[in-house]
Parts: sequence; C-alpha cells; structure tokens
Amino acid sequence: MGPFIIRHRPGIQARGEDTRRRILETALEIFASEGYDGASTRQLAERAGVNLPAIQYYFGSKEGLYRAVIDSIIEATEAHMAPLSAKIKAALASPDTPRETLLELFCEMLESFVSLVSGGKQVESKRLLFARAEVDDTPGIELLHESGMRQIFQPCLEMAGRLLGRSTDDPETVLRTLTLFGQVTIFCDKAVRRVLHLGEFTEERVRAIQGVVRAHTLAVFAAAAEGGALRI
Repeated sequence: MGPFIIRHRPGIQARGEDTRRRILETALEIFASEGYDGASTRQLAERAGVNLPAIQYYFGSKEGLYRAVIDSIIEATEAHMAPLSAKIKAALASPDTPRETLLELFCEMLESFVSLVSGGKQVESKRLLFARAEVDDTPGIELLHESGMRQIFQPCLEMAGRLLGRSTDDPETVLRTLTLFGQVTIFCDKAVRRVLHLGEFTEERVRAIQGVVRAHTLAVFAAAAEGGALRI
C-alpha cells in the first residue's frame, strides 16, 4: 500500500471562507443595530444561516466575533489607503520633497478619506458601529482609534508639520490638522446627510465634497504660508 496522501480540497475551503465572510457581514449589521450587549450569538447564527457552534468554531466567542469584525474593517481601510500611504511615507522620508508635492499628497489623503467614509460595502453599518462603540466603549474600539491615527491622522500631521515649518507636537500643527481632518469626519453624521437631502452619497456629490475639501485645504496652507499663524 502506498503512502497516505492528504489532498487539498479547495471546495471545502472555499465554503468555509464563504461561511466565515457571511457571519462577519451579518455580525457587522447586528452589532451596529443592536449594540454589542444587545446582540446574541443565537441571533447572529440565525441571521447568518449557520448553526450556533459555527460561531465558536470560526471566532471562539461573541467577543472574538466582534473583534474579527473590527479587524475586517481595519484590513479594508488599510487596503483602501495602502497605495497612497506608501507614496506619503516615501515623500516624508526625504527632507528634499518639494512643498507642492506634500501639499498635493495632503489633499489626496483627505480626498481618499472622503471616499472611505462616504461609500463602500456596508458603510452605513460601519458608521453606526463606530458611533455605538464610542458610546458603549466596547472591546476593540481602541484598535479602531489606533488604526485611524496610524493610517490617516498621523501622516496628515507629519505633512502639516513640514508644510507649516513646525514640529508635530506644536499646538498650531495639531489644531490645523484636526480642523482639516474634521472637514471629512463631519460627513459621517446623519444630520449632515439630512441637510444635504441625501440617503447615500452619490458619486457626483462625493466629487463635489472632495473638491471643496481640497479648496479649503489649499487656502488654509496658503494663509499659513503668508504669516497667518494662530495665537494659542
């Protein structure tokens, strides 16, 4: 008898990956609508169309599932920002990068952030999940904060420091970066969408927002370059 051979079974693996993805997508919706404490593993399993042990098999527990949802959001954000992040990292690594290049990359970062918060798969559930996580201080919220700081805010802060000729811990650098950053985060608010008479952002409206954010950003740094320092 020949040696025992374990053959790869791609069909089973694919079904397992599909099941895991389905549970994650369902969990995002339920955690967003019910909150972490309000969601039950039985409810999660029923909505995902799996048996209860499947959640334990793939994620270990409700907390493990919640953290996996957070991880999936972070991974999607990293994938969205990765090409631009690499360009910004290279630009910041060189002291000779022209001001115009840094300014363009700063605008591109904010435009990419607009795209991230205004659209994509299950974006409304993600917005609601973030809001609930802040209020309830649910497990994993610190990972969302760290990810946002690392992937988006910190690169903007470093570019702002170079553009303003100040350190990244200078109050003016921090306040200007936060203000420019806030141009985008405000569009996560439902009240803003009501003012705009929008259920979801259309591509045309996203482009309009990106254009305004770019114009404001260029104006802020132009004013700062002309001596418009803050009095703090």
